[in-house]
Parts: sequence; structure tokens; C-alpha cells
Amino acid sequence: MNNFNGRLSRRHFVTGAVAGSSLLGLGLTANIAHATKLNSAELAPPNPFGPETLRGNNFNLTYGYQDVNFTGYKRVATAVNGSVPAPILRWTEGETVTINVSNNMAIDTSIHWHGMILPTGMDGVPGLSFDGIKPGASFKYQFKVKQSGTYWYHSHSGFQEQTGAYGAIVIDPIEPVPYEYDRDYVVLLSDWSDEKPENVYTKLKKMSHYYNFSERTAGNLLDEIKEKGVMKTWSARSMWNNMRMSDRDISDVTGYTYTYLMNGQTPDQGWVGLFNKGEKIRLRFINAAAMTFFDIRIPGLKMTVIASDGQNIQPVSIDEFRIGVAETYDVIVEPLSDVAYTVFAQTIDRTGYALGSLTPDIAIKAPIPDMDPAPVLTHMDMGMDHAAMGHNMSSMKGMDHAAMGHDMSPMKGMDHAAMGHDMPSMKMDKPKIGSGIAGYGSSSKITHVKTEFGPHIDMRTEAPIFMLDDPGIGLRDHQKLYGRKVLTYSDIKNLTKTQDRREPEREIELHLTGNMSRYMWSLNGIKFADAKPLKLKFGERLRITLVNDTMMNHPMHLHGMWSELETGDADYIPRKHTIIVQPGAKVSYLVTADAKGRWAFHCHLIYHMLGMFREVSVS
Repeated sequence: MNNFNGRLSRRHFVTGAVAGSSLLGLGLTANIAHATKLNSAELAPPNPFGPETLRGNNFNLTYGYQDVNFTGYKRVATAVNGSVPAPILRWTEGETVTINVSNNMAIDTSIHWHGMILPTGMDGVPGLSFDGIKPGASFKYQFKVKQSGTYWYHSHSGFQEQTGAYGAIVIDPIEPVPYEYDRDYVVLLSDWSDEKPENVYTKLKKMSHYYNFSERTAGNLLDEIKEKGVMKTWSARSMWNNMRMSDRDISDVTGYTYTYLMNGQTPDQGWVGLFNKGEKIRLRFINAAAMTFFDIRIPGLKMTVIASDGQNIQPVSIDEFRIGVAETYDVIVEPLSDVAYTVFAQTIDRTGYALGSLTPDIAIKAPIPDMDPAPVLTHMDMGMDHAAMGHNMSSMKGMDHAAMGHDMSPMKGMDHAAMGHDMPSMKMDKPKIGSGIAGYGSSSKITHVKTEFGPHIDMRTEAPIFMLDDPGIGLRDHQKLYGRKVLTYSDIKNLTKTQDRREPEREIELHLTGNMSRYMWSLNGIKFADAKPLKLKFGERLRITLVNDTMMNHPMHLHGMWSELETGDADYIPRKHTIIVQPGAKVSYLVTADAKGRWAFHCHLIYHMLGMFREVSVS
């Protein structure tokens, strides 16, 4: 298994044969203990076009157990209306929608409308906004649709999202769209495991690298010595060993257990989108995975990004982009030839991919490209020597680094003793006023949230910086190596001008913390069960600054309110509902607390969410 990453045959880890949404629904319970091998006679014909679309303003959705087969073995999924993924819901801006949700399962359930601006009682988070939907019961969601664009919905109960409870939302605008296109497709990405998610979590708690077969080997050691020499290799290895960390910890859960799906189709089957030559096609990408970041490209086609998290942005021409868990991006492509194009979504750790085709004929398919090399973490991903990694700290767009209190000379090494298991205190990087975009923050005050540190924290970031012009680990050299322009957060500018131009009254700084070896996740060293709510005053304008003290990407999601990402242009701040915080980095965004109630704020990686979660109270 040491050869797992990149050396096993492609079909070895993409063995799924048929979409879950097209299988026979036998209504079985979720208590199947062993795999059941299916023969061809038991398989329903595959549906390469994905889940059905429901339109209108009144919907009936039913949760139930559903037999699925993504790997050649029968498993039981959490399905909505007998479908995995759940049906696409198509709404219209300005209308009031009513969704009656019935629970035919033996456990409580819920639906959260991800990215929707709605009353707190309709947000669908058990314990915060409502009590959940009991077995045999129903709940009526009803709210006015105040926005347009691409969003999604999923269960916020237990691990049901991992077992199939997710679907796409497309909201048509009242006003004519600012972009022309002829076809419109949802591209919903997800990850499926034949293992029960409770078992996956248990394995991670016992051995955090259980699913990681990319760890260094003796062969890697010899290669490094040839490339760097004995002393440099020994120094690098010693550093990681002393910190009890691995530079190969890119993803917690990998293609060792996951099969990656596109619109419910495995790579063996593949999703299909049809077109005629010369048409403009809008692709609505949604990352509905539980734990997986995807890097997306369509070889032979340029993509024009027109929306981020449902909000129209100024068009950006790219070749490739990363989509974090829970993010959405809309792109337009224009095939000029009667050939097929592969929609290729490789995972951030390069242990698998999801696959689809844009084709003039369902019988024509494009070749599947090779995955890029697996990335390796560096000092930069630990918040260390940024200058040495090729970043010009004076040119970060719109950021006054001197005002941020950062010494732009090569960063000092991290305090490894302080990063050990005995951490009674943590040196806080207190950003100076004005650390966000130009023109904001001159009167804000920093709110210090209680912070604890100890054996549940295995590292801290010594010198975090804003990395908005950095596409992230595994993508940084793609322009140079392959000529592929990769989207960065600094490329995203809202199409219309910033609505709330008030300066923030105060700033809340939160550290994303954890201990990888113990598989413990938290905010400011405090897990959700022990944390007090973050209290916001209704109507206030504030800045939230997130510092990632871990070596993993975290997609952070604030419910109920927009997160306005500070990218350097105060006039066109992009509004997002989910923001990736890179390892060793920081981000800041502005929030207008215009929604009273109790809201969730959390990392959207499902196995991190148990600890990296806070309640936000607006009153």
C-alpha cells in the first residue's frame, strides 16, 4: 500500500459502476453489517445525467433509507425522495417557497439551506434554530427567497450529509442575468465511503493518518538525499519528527476509502452534459463533499468564472480552480469544436478524482488526464519563512503589511518547544488597526476571545499572513509548469459595488486550532462543547479575522449572514458564505449583523465540525 498514491491503476480506486440515484429503492433499514456483492441483474440502468430537477415554490421532500452501489457492493444511504444526490431545487428570487420535509427514518434529521439568507427558525440546525425532525414527523420550512444564484442543501444532523443527504439549489433572478449562455448544468461534487461514517471517525481518533498512504518511505529518503544532500534532508526530517507532524497530511480521509462522485456518478460511469458546437454553457460547481477539496479543470477549454458562492462577480478567465468543501463557483465555457471535453476534478491530495464529460454525443468521450503530483507541505504552510517561498510580501494586493505589524524580513523559525504538548500560553499575533483592506478598520477595537492551550494543541502559527494571491498547496507552480492560470481569492471582485460601506466597529480574532495526532479540533483551543457563544449586536458592522494554526485547509462557514472577504478592493468586496483559510495563513472578512437569532459558525469538514464550531448570537 506504500505505492497507493499515484501508482495504483486508476480503476483500482474508482471502481464504482453505477449512480446511487438510479438504483432500486428497497426501503431497507441502515443496519446492514456486511457488504453485499451485487450481480449485474440487480443493477438498474445508470443515469449519467444526474438527479432530477424540481421547480416551483411548493415542495415535498421525504427522507428515507436507500440501497446504493457505488463500488460494486450494496450499501444503505440517506436519501431524499429516493435519490442520492437529492433532487435539484429550482426557485425564483422574490418568491416565498414552502418545503414540507417528512422523516421516514429511525433517527432525527434536518435540512440546512446552505448560503441562504433567511429567518433563524428556518436555518435547520438542531439545537440552535429548531429541535430537528423526529422519526415519523414532518416540518414545514417556509421563507422568502431574497437572493439568486447557486447554493445547496444538506442535513445538519449527525453524519447524514456524508451518507447522501445533500442536493443543489438554483435560484433564477428577477432581473435578467448579466451573462449570456445557452445551457445550464449543475456539477455537484461529493465523496462516498462504503464505511459507516461513525467507523471512519473512530479510526481517525485512534490513528489520525489511518487513511494516508502518502507518508514518506525509505525510497523517498534516498531520493531526498540525492536531491538535497544528507544534512538538509536530516534537518527537514528532524523538524517534522520533533513536532510529531507529517508534511504529507493533506487530507484526513482519502481515496483509500472514498469514491468521488460528480452528480452522483462514479468516475467509471461519469456525468454527461450535452452541447452543440458554439454554445455557451454555464456550469454551476458545488462542493457537497464531507471532507474533500477538489481542483477542477477542463482540458482544452478556458473557464470564465462569473459567480462565487451564488454572488455575481466580475468575470475572470482561468484554466483551473480549487473549490473548498461547501463553496460554489459558476463558470461559462464555450466549446468551439464537435469534440468531447473532460470535466476533471482531482482531489487536493491526488488520491482520486470525480469525472464528467461535455460532449456533442453521449457516445463520444474525451481522454482522462493524469493527476498532478501529490503536494507536500512546506515551511510556508506552517506560517514560517514566506519570503523564502517566493512570495513578495510588498505586493500582496491592497494589504499594508507594515501596518499589520509583520517584519517582512525572512520569518524566524517557530518556537518548537512551545509547540510541544505542554502549552500553557500562546503568543497572540495582535494585528494593528487597519489590518484589513484599505479604508476600513481605523476605529475598530479587537475583541479578545478566551483562549486556552494545552495538549490538545500541537502547533501555532508564528507569523501568519494574508495569502489571497496564493492558489494554495499543490497549485502554486501550475502557471509556470503547465501554463494554467489558477483562480485565487484576490481575483474575485463583486460585480456590483459594496453595499455596507461602514467601517467595522470592532474586530473578533479567532484561531483555528487542533492536534492532528490526537485528532482534536477547536477554535482558540476550546472545543464547541466547552465554548461560550460569540455575541454580536444587531446592526453592527464588524471584522472577523481567522488565523489558521493548523497545517490543513479549513472551509469556515457562517450561517445567516454574508461573509464579505477583504481582498484589497473596498469598492467591490465579494460576498461569500464559505471561506477557505489556508495552513499558516490568516483571512479577514466583514460582517453586517443584520439577522437576529442563534446561528452556527463552523469548519465544514464534517469530522472537524464536532470541535471547530461556535454559536453566534445576534441580539
